[in-house]
Amino acid sequence: MRAVYPGSFDPFTPGHLNVVNRARDLFDEVVVLVAVNSDKHPGTDEEERAAAVRAILPVEWTSVTVAAWSGLTSTYCRHHEVGVIVRGVRNTTDLRTEYQLAAMNQSLGVPTVFLPAQPELAAVSSTAVRTLGK
Repeated sequence: MRAVYPGSFDPFTPGHLNVVNRARDLFDEVVVLVAVNSDKHPGTDEEERAAAVRAILPVEWTSVTVAAWSGLTSTYCRHHEVGVIVRGVRNTTDLRTEYQLAAMNQSLGVPTVFLPAQPELAAVSSTAVRTLGK
C-alpha cells in the first residue's frame, strides 16, 4: 500500500524524518507531500521545500519519494492511487486538530493513520526550529 505524509515542512524537522522512517516500515511506498497551506506563509515555495526535503532523506530510502502539491491531500491520493494518509501527532492539541482533518479525509474516501511522536522529539516543531534559527 502507498501512503502519503503531507505537511508544509517549513522546515523539515527531525520529528518529520522520524515519522517518515517509521512509515517506511508500515507501507510499501511513502510519498512526502510538501503542501501549500493557506493558513501558513512559508519563507520558500513548495518546490524549494520539496528539494530541501529530498536533500535530507537518506538515499537508501528508495521507497520514499517527495512531491510538491497545492491541492487537497485527498485529491492527490485519488489521482496517484495512494490508500492512506500518515500524520504525526506530538500532543493532544495536535491530535484534536488532526482528528478533524482525518474525519474530513475519511469522508472523501482516504483514511488516516496517526503516528505518535517519539518522546524526545515531541517538543520539536517547525515553528520552534524557525524561531531558533533567527
